[in-house]
Amino acid sequence: MPLSIGAHVDQTDPLAEAAARGTDLVQFFLGDPQGYKGPEIRYAGGADGLRADAEAAGVALYVHAPYVINVATTNNRIRIPSRKLLQQHVDAAASIGARGLIVHGGHVNKGDDPEVGFDNWRKAIEATDLTVPLLLENTAGGDNAMARYLDRIARVWDAIGSASQAEMVGFCLDTCHAHAGGNALETVVEDVRAITGRIDLVHCNDSRDAFDSGADRHANFGAGQIDADLLASVVRDAGAPVVCETPGGAEEHRADFAWLRDRL
Repeated sequence: MPLSIGAHVDQTDPLAEAAARGTDLVQFFLGDPQGYKGPEIRYAGGADGLRADAEAAGVALYVHAPYVINVATTNNRIRIPSRKLLQQHVDAAASIGARGLIVHGGHVNKGDDPEVGFDNWRKAIEATDLTVPLLLENTAGGDNAMARYLDRIARVWDAIGSASQAEMVGFCLDTCHAHAGGNALETVVEDVRAITGRIDLVHCNDSRDAFDSGADRHANFGAGQIDADLLASVVRDAGAPVVCETPGGAEEHRADFAWLRDRL
């Protein structure tokens, strides 16, 4: 079966965005990715309409949680609102029939014991009613990040593994983040699988910046610093649905899909 390759799109009409790209898979935000205001569904038919129309069109929906969510931090004024926002987005994603909610690993403050961050992840999973799969995504930057380096991802995974609902947590592998975060793409699929046992989604992105730069700047395929064959081999080895979070609109995304399919 050919891999589903889709893109991150505007949330107003994800199904029209999917059609414009000739894909059966889209990812989008529900509301402001930089704010705590809570999710909003902008689709004209509301949550029920989007769920029914996506099902009828055979389009898989994925939701990306806001970037501000940080359930790992020791700062109560961020961690507590983050947990609340996470639950709201889980509920909203479930209401539209999404296949998963993607969330970044977050970080602890400089000088904090990272073990506290790992345990805060466990507590967050325990405290959240997971009605859709929660997909933890590796991130590109920060020495105090929970999901930049493989050893940290392993510690988060161990902590989550002891929580009830651990089976509802999956993994989203981002190629730009892995490259910029200093994880060798030659072995990253094998390395992640050794830790998590699974890769549920791939964010396939080229990187504008160098290996281990810590910079999260996506590029269209062939326009960045990741070797073309290496990018394709990650997608091939992961064998999971693919979301391209590359710059541009439908035309650029179609070109990226074609570029990737040629190399697969």
